[in-house]
Amino acid sequence: MPFNALVQAMTPDTYEKLAEAVATGRWADGNAMTEAQRAHSLQLVMAYQAQVLKSNELFTIGADGQMIQKSKAELKKQFETQPTIARFPHDDL
Repeated sequence: MPFNALVQAMTPDTYEKLAEAVATGRWADGNAMTEAQRAHSLQLVMAYQAQVLKSNELFTIGADGQMIQKSKAELKKQFETQPTIARFPHDDL
């Protein structure tokens, strides 16, 4: 199967499992990934982000194949528009 067809055929669940495995260096069953497995899985994760997700989240791969990076001002603006986190006095916990 050609690489791009493999990426397009991947399910979101498979992507999530591969992304977690690459991040931790271990498969879901706890077995360590080999360097080759990790390298190939990372390629699949990056290709899926670029071709399927087309996300603009920080440190993902964009549709142009480049890592998404944002300036401090862009991040500050993004966080200002998000809902605030509920805060409680420590005695309430």
